[in-house]
Amino acid sequence: MIRDTAYQPLLIICGPTASGKTGLGVDLALEFGGEVVSADSMQVYKSMDIGTAKPTHEEKRGIPHHLIDILYPDEGFSVAQYAKLAREAIADIHARGKLPIIVGGTGLYINAIADNISYAEVPEDKNLRESLRENVRQHGNEFMLNRLRQIDPELSETLHPNNIGRIIRAVEVWELTGEPMSLWQKRSREIPCKYNLCMLGLTFSDRAVLYDRIEKRVDIMLKSGLLDETKLLLNAGFSGTASQAIAYKEFFDYLNGDQSLDEATSRLKQQTRRYAKRQLTWFRRDERIHWLYMDKPYDEVLAEAREIAEKQLTMH
Repeated sequence: MIRDTAYQPLLIICGPTASGKTGLGVDLALEFGGEVVSADSMQVYKSMDIGTAKPTHEEKRGIPHHLIDILYPDEGFSVAQYAKLAREAIADIHARGKLPIIVGGTGLYINAIADNISYAEVPEDKNLRESLRENVRQHGNEFMLNRLRQIDPELSETLHPNNIGRIIRAVEVWELTGEPMSLWQKRSREIPCKYNLCMLGLTFSDRAVLYDRIEKRVDIMLKSGLLDETKLLLNAGFSGTASQAIAYKEFFDYLNGDQSLDEATSRLKQQTRRYAKRQLTWFRRDERIHWLYMDKPYDEVLAEAREIAEKQLTMH
């Protein structure tokens, strides 16, 4: 059990997809009397289980998991909403004498908590946002990203064209305030983090090992019914959210008869490798992260993680 400190202890496990975050999070939760708070932007959605690699009942091993299956796929969800719900979950876990463990690969979600980012004061305009979405529908994601590059080059460097929700939001903030979103973000970090953080990042000394894990995971997803899950989402009219999620959008052309299954599967593996690379690039910038190499024997990794967490989270 982690002892009380002046700041509330918070363990964060981050890293690329297919790196083993779920298993390590559960093992450390069992070790320290913890509960998991998910930091995955797609696992919040119901009916999106296989494609998001949502932990199964067996994988959870009795450990409570928060912020999973809280929305329907046609509902919107922002980083600000995530930060609010995650802070509430963390406070509730602390209040019950447990250790909150954030587990996930969505960098914006993790930074929102680790950097104590405040979003409440940034103005919104739903009509303007819809107008920007219409621009994207007419001209494409790259068109809107180019617009952002002109008004906020600093933020645009961190965003992929597929992250269209964040791109639109950043342009919206500029239109409403005349100030770049990156400036708002800097202001929002002025209040220090209230948690005693221990951040563990999962990586591989040989990137080929990670890519092999990704390819095997895709094969398992397909055998587990990924195509049926994708069809159900499309038939239910949930293509908006699903179209943003890797593992679903890659099969739209196949289901429409415009691509073979092998081509779609190959594309998914390629897109997932690229996503993992972007995740690693994002997390590598954070000097607070202690890196664990998952191509070592797992018992050694777990022992190292346990030692780092015990030391970091009991510091006054």
